[in-house]
Amino acid sequence: MSNPSAGASSKSKVGSSQPSETSFKRKRGVFQKDLQHMMYGFGDDPNPLPETVALVEDIVVEYVTDMAHKAQDIGSKRGKLSVDDFLYLIRKDLPKLNRCTELLSMQEELKQARKAFEVDEEKLGTLE
Repeated sequence: MSNPSAGASSKSKVGSSQPSETSFKRKRGVFQKDLQHMMYGFGDDPNPLPETVALVEDIVVEYVTDMAHKAQDIGSKRGKLSVDDFLYLIRKDLPKLNRCTELLSMQEELKQARKAFEVDEEKLGTLE
């Protein structure tokens, strides 16, 4: 049988925007401008309410922190944290997984292009 009080406490913990006692003090409003632009891009007002931006920021920071802690737990078994730990966490969310793999492949392409550009620049420097 399940314990109904255990389920209620876990639900209130997930939906809570209150920082946990073990969390460190973080600077609020760091992502405010970026979030305003993202919210506008997804159909919100060009100047959303500051309370809305603060709430979205709290949700995003909590999500990213939670994902980082979970990935760290997975990576601690091997002794290091890697991108694969994050991919493992989102493996069942196909849109997120596809977007992450797309961004990672684009990052690799950019890295190769920069490397090729640096080589070309060095060759031009030696010709002069």
